[in-house]
Amino acid sequence: MLKILLNGCNGKMGQTVYEVSEDIEDYKIVCGCDKIENKELNFPTYSNIKNVQEEVDVIVDFSIPIATLNALEYARNKKIPIVIATTGFSKEDDEKIKEYAKYIPIFKSANMSYDINLMKNIVKEVAKKLYNTDIEITETHHNRKIDSPSGTAKMLADSINEVLENKYHYEYNRHDRHEKREKNEIGIASIRGGNIVGEHTVQFFGEYETFEIKHTTYSRKVFAEGALKAAKFICMQKPRII
Repeated sequence: MLKILLNGCNGKMGQTVYEVSEDIEDYKIVCGCDKIENKELNFPTYSNIKNVQEEVDVIVDFSIPIATLNALEYARNKKIPIVIATTGFSKEDDEKIKEYAKYIPIFKSANMSYDINLMKNIVKEVAKKLYNTDIEITETHHNRKIDSPSGTAKMLADSINEVLENKYHYEYNRHDRHEKREKNEIGIASIRGGNIVGEHTVQFFGEYETFEIKHTTYSRKVFAEGALKAAKFICMQKPRII
């Protein structure tokens, strides 16, 4: 039985992780942490992760960057592996996470969907062939998402840029620009509205045709299942970041 501390237990993703874990015998959420203690949940919750009393095997984190960093400090002190599914980290935050990986195993992904990670590999291969096109990424999420662009959009852009020798820069806002599009830019646009779980589109615009790759998520359970699989995997790893 894998005993899990759920960081961000009050959020929609936290609730979904718990719901999915209840249907799998090998997983159990033994406690949770969030800004406000929630006595309505079926496990103990804490507003300060330092106060956790339960013994846990792994931390699954769907929270916000500051809460993730607090969880990482706790994880390092307790020698507990962690799965980070939170997005919106600054470059400074990412450097801190790399430092923690010297002491504990860390699985970090902007998107826990298997299909999205497959999409990442596909767009890399397409970019090798269509490097002369104009590359644009559009992401759509629900109106409660606080970071923009999404971590997944940046992950897709980074995967493309990597195979193009990092010669491209990212353009997030053309509103104040009065000049034509540069060839060495990747445009990234964000849409927020309603209750859309997540949609990502990568387009390669040629002179006479457009190649488009699109992924749509219909349920948060996809991310929850991926995070739980990652939790079991990371428990068997040595200190490093994956």
